[in-house]
Amino acid sequence: MHTTASDGRCAPPDLVARVQAAGLTTFAITDHDTVAALPDARGLAAGRGLTLVPGIEITAVCDGRDVHVLGYWCDEADADLLAFLVEQRARRVARVERIADALARAGAPIDLVPLLDDAAARPGAAVGRPGLARALVQAGHAVSVQDAFDRLLAEGRPAYVPRSGVVPEEVFEIVHRAGGVASLAHPAVTRRDDLLPRWARGGADALEAFHSDQDADDEARYLDAAAQLGLAVSGGSDFHGDDPGPVRRTRRALGGVTLPAAQFARLRAAHAGRHG
Repeated sequence: MHTTASDGRCAPPDLVARVQAAGLTTFAITDHDTVAALPDARGLAAGRGLTLVPGIEITAVCDGRDVHVLGYWCDEADADLLAFLVEQRARRVARVERIADALARAGAPIDLVPLLDDAAARPGAAVGRPGLARALVQAGHAVSVQDAFDRLLAEGRPAYVPRSGVVPEEVFEIVHRAGGVASLAHPAVTRRDDLLPRWARGGADALEAFHSDQDADDEARYLDAAAQLGLAVSGGSDFHGDDPGPVRRTRRALGGVTLPAAQFARLRAAHAGRHG
């Protein structure tokens, strides 16, 4: 799940309350390139008798395309991890500035200052394209966040700017050094099944078989792939908020996709096996 520390719509107190209301007992917060929400969320979860799995979603780059890596049970105070995340967020700012320039050239100018000022006012917060999409709606250049992506921000659209960054194998190593396990996020969205064996050899610990944008056939395929590659399995709703997801329309409600208990136990075992 995601909070306002990155591109989610719920602040940690609201998200934790909604987790409890949904009947969940264990959940993960995996904000993009930031761990800023975890300290507050941990205390809020404990106060409600919930178990928070500390997480993060880090964007790697392979062949010019995003590859999202989920890190679970990382030490969010790890100095190397925090230094890397500062670099990641700086790349995000540079990218949104380039996207804003492209939007202006495309005849859809927005005021980027409030978005950057808001992030600067929240230490460790990350900015990204969903914020730009909402700014396009507010400026009258799009009727919805989805419309903003479809016409302007998505790959192949006038304001698309490729991301720069590190390769997935480097992200796996960063997650491991911080005491975590690394799972390849939403493989049906990434669409690089040909590289799964390479990434498994390169340090991936798990594969996200259960996800809101993956149907039953996808689940079966990635459960089989994980078994063949000796990987554990992760999963979840990838909840950002009640409005449509930033790019994809099928994201379900909070708690709509969960990880079976047996698979969660194996993911924890993978963590114990790697770190003792």
